[in-house]
Amino acid sequence: MAKATNTSTATTAKATKRTRTAAETEKIRVALVERRDELQSEYDESLTEITELQRDRLADSAGDDQADAGTKTFEREQEITLANNLLERINQVERALERLGEGNYGWCERCGNPIPVERLAAFPSATLCVTCKQLEERR
Repeated sequence: MAKATNTSTATTAKATKRTRTAAETEKIRVALVERRDELQSEYDESLTEITELQRDRLADSAGDDQADAGTKTFEREQEITLANNLLERINQVERALERLGEGNYGWCERCGNPIPVERLAAFPSATLCVTCKQLEERR
């Protein structure tokens, strides 16, 4: 009796990386650059707002009671928090651009599996697949 041979190929743990065409890479790069520029514009506006709030606080604080001073401080801190969030998002997009240039864009930094297109469409600067991101958020 002859021994049966297994003709199926073994699957590897990591997906084989697919190379993008130059047109696909350029389309992604353009979209990321546009997003970075939008965020940078918002960041610049936020810095202008912080400067105006600071100027108003210094120039128009005569006669303010504690509630007025507290409101102005709260508004300034809120603008600073928004500016910091925008700066973090700008850094994420710049990291995505670096990964695109290196050929690693769209691949999970932790497990090496492809990041679903839907996730990249919703969050273009994603560096982790859904599973790895869920694990990270549980910690």
